Amino acid sequence: MQSVLPSGTRIGPYEVEAPLGSGGMGEVYRARDHRLGRAVALKLLPARLASDPDALARFESEARAASALSHANVVTVFDVGQDGGRPWLAMELVPGDSLRALLRRGAPPLREALDLACQLADGLATAHARGIVHRDLKPENLMVGDDGHLKILDFGIAKLARAPAAPEPAATVVGQHGVLPGVHEAHTHPGTILGTVGYLSPEQARGQPADPRSDQFAFGAILYELLAGERAFGRDTAVDTLSAILREEPPPLPAERAAQVPAPVLWVVQRCLAKQPRDRYGSTLDLARDLRQLRDNLASLGTLSSGPAVGAVAARRRPLVSRRQVVVGAAAVAALAAAFAAGVTLAPRLTRRTTAATPNATAAAEVPALRYVSYSGRDSSPALSRDGRLLAFVSERTGTPRIWVQVAGGREAPLTDGPDAAPRISPDGSSILFVRAEGARRSLYRVPLVGGPPRKVVDDAAEGDWSPDGR
Repeated sequence: MQSVLPSGTRIGPYEVEAPLGSGGMGEVYRARDHRLGRAVALKLLPARLASDPDALARFESEARAASALSHANVVTVFDVGQDGGRPWLAMELVPGDSLRALLRRGAPPLREALDLACQLADGLATAHARGIVHRDLKPENLMVGDDGHLKILDFGIAKLARAPAAPEPAATVVGQHGVLPGVHEAHTHPGTILGTVGYLSPEQARGQPADPRSDQFAFGAILYELLAGERAFGRDTAVDTLSAILREEPPPLPAERAAQVPAPVLWVVQRCLAKQPRDRYGSTLDLARDLRQLRDNLASLGTLSSGPAVGAVAARRRPLVSRRQVVVGAAAVAALAAAFAAGVTLAPRLTRRTTAATPNATAAAEVPALRYVSYSGRDSSPALSRDGRLLAFVSERTGTPRIWVQVAGGREAPLTDGPDAAPRISPDGSSILFVRAEGARRSLYRVPLVGGPPRKVVDDAAEGDWSPDGR
C-alpha cells in the first residue's frame, strides 16, 4: 500500500494540502502555490514506479500532450518537475465531480447531455487538430466542474497521430487507468494495456494502431451512456466486453428515454460506434459541428420524432431502439417511395388501399405500419437514403414548395424555408442537396439534417446529385 503524503509536505514550490485520489499510475493531491496564491492539482508518479522507464515515459507524455493544448475543455498543465527522483506535474484544479460520478446518479437531461457531449467533442477536436490522440477516453477521465464546464484529463497514453505507428498489444484485461482528482481507482499494472476495455475501439482491441477515429468510438460510447444511463458495452468480464465491442451493437435505449431523443442524435452515436473506422467521421471537427447544431436546434428536432417510434436506423445494423419501438422499417419506407413515384394517394391512417396497376404501391399500402404515414396530395419528388431510414420529398402543403423529411416511423417535418425542389440525400445520410429558386435563377444548396442554415454549393444550376463517395 502506497503511503499518503501528509499535509504540509513540500513538493517543489507547492505545499500539499490533502489527497484527492490515487491509482496505479499516479497520486493526486490538492496543493497550494504560494507564489501565485492559487490551488492546484498536483500529480506525482508513485515512488515504486520512479525508476520504471515505461512509467516515466508515459508520465512525461501526459505532460507534453496536455501542455501542447490550449482549450477551455482540456485541463491546463501549469508546471512540471522532479522532487527526490519522483516526477510531478501541477495542473488546473477542477472543483466538481468526474463524469463517472455524475452518471452514477443517472442519465442527465437531454439538453445537459448534449451540452457535455459538445464540450467533449470541442476539446477532442482541438487535440486531434494538433495531432494528439487521447486513446483512453472514458467518464473517469472527464471532470465536470460545479459550473457544468467539462475538462478532459489524463493524456498519459496519448500519442501523436502523425507519428509512425508501432504495433500495440491487444487489450485482454481492464486497462491502464488515469488518475482523477476526487476519484479513487483500483490498482492496475502499467505497461500491459493501452486503454480501458469498455471504451476501446475495435481496432485498439485487435492491437491495431489508434488514430482520431479511435477516440471517436470512445466518444460514442460516452455519448450513449449519457443518453441511456448505462454502458454501451457493459459485460460481466473483460473478455465478454471485448467480444461485444468487436461483434455487437449497444442495446436499445430504454423506451422512456428513446421517446425523448431525436433520431439525428442517435445517428451521431451510431456513426461514432461504427465497427470500421472509415464509417466514422472523417474529422472530429465535423462531429463537433453536428453536435452543436443538434444542441442548438433541439426544440425543432423534436418535430422529427413520434413518441416511441423515434430512432429507426439502418437496416444493416441493430437499432438503438427496440424492434417493437420501430413502427416503419426500411422496407416500408422503400415501398412508400415507390408509392410516391407511382402517384398513389395515401390517406392519413390508411391501413389498406390498393391500385391494381401498381403492384409496388399495393405492397406498400398493405404494410399496416403505413397508418402512421400521411399524404397531403401536394407532395412530390421523393428521395430515399441508402439505408432506408430517411425519406426526403418536396411538399407544397403550406403553400410554398419546401424540402420535408421523414424519419422511418416518425412524423414529417419541413427542413427548409423554400421555395426548394429536387432533394438528394448524401450517401452518408448527413445532408441533403437541393435546388433553390432565386428569382429567375436556380442554384444548388446543401443543408445538414441536424439543422442549420442551407449553404450554397453551385450557382446557376438547375439540377445536381451526389457522387458515390459523397464529395
